[in-house]
Parts: sequence; structure tokens; C-alpha cells
Amino acid sequence: MSVIVVEFVTLDGVAEDPDGSAGTATGGWAFRHGPEAVAGDKFRLGALLDTGVLLLGRTTWELFAKLWPGRSGEFPDRLNNAAKLVASRTLDDVSAWQNSSLLQGDLVAAVKREERDVIVIGSIGIARELAGHDLVDEYRLLVFPTVAGAGRRLFDGTPPADLRLVSTTRSGAAVLSTYRTH
Repeated sequence: MSVIVVEFVTLDGVAEDPDGSAGTATGGWAFRHGPEAVAGDKFRLGALLDTGVLLLGRTTWELFAKLWPGRSGEFPDRLNNAAKLVASRTLDDVSAWQNSSLLQGDLVAAVKREERDVIVIGSIGIARELAGHDLVDEYRLLVFPTVAGAGRRLFDGTPPADLRLVSTTRSGAAVLSTYRTH
């Protein structure tokens, strides 16, 4: 089992509000680079979506539950059919997006018990919490040539770490960089 964190980030490390849906002052930075920069399986998850489980926070899940169920095609079908765990203290119904279930109990304990690969999409707080417990095995970061100047950063508050670069691939205006932690 591996924990894989996938994020859109700016050159200065901001991961918050890449699509502008949160209405932040600097939001929407990823989509200013055109639809090809964010369309499809940019994080190269492929079969991991069939065998793993997505781990989403409430905010990310609510956004995705509005966007993805009505879409079809190779990537949307895989994403819609994937198993999803939702970490939330306030939601009690996750039926709006198929194959979603509420994470029961402590986040860290649940991830440690999980036998499938865990894919954290967005959900900065969850990514930070898991990194703080040395549970993240891999980061797949789609880095956009934007300096946001402000916003929540993926690595703020996480312990220092030396990562090993596995690969880089250009994806439109962005670069997908994959790093291993162990």
C-alpha cells in the first residue's frame, strides 16, 4: 500500500483554489493556462483508480461530486467508478457521488489500516496530516508557471523532508513532477 498525494501547485508552492471555485483573491491560476493543462489524467493515475481508493476532504469531495458524475469518457469513468473515502466531521450523506463512503474514526489510523493504494487529491489538510505522520510515499505535483504570492501552500507546517525525484513530464504549460519520500 502506498499513499500518493496529487496536487496542482504554483511555482511558489500554492495549492489552494487552482480552479477559482473557492473565490480566493488568487484563485483560478491553473485554468488560466488553458483547458489542456488540466484535462484528463494529468497525474497518470491510470489503473490506480481501479485498484486504489481516493481520499478526499469534504471541500474537495463536494466540488468533485458536482463536477464528475455527469461526465463520461475514459478518465471520468475511471474517476466516477473509483472507491472514495471522504474525511469529514460535518457530512453524513455522500451518496451524491457513486462509490463514496465516509471515513470512520481517526484519519491516520484509517490510512494505516487501508490495504489499497490511497490517492489524496487536493485536500491540503489531509495531505499535511498524513505527511506529519510520515505516511506519504509519493507526491505527484503538476506545477504551473504562476507565482500566486498568497494562498495555502502544500508544505506549510509539514516536517522537513528530502524527496527523491522520480520523473518530470511537460503537460501543456505545466510540468508533472513525481517525487518519492522513502
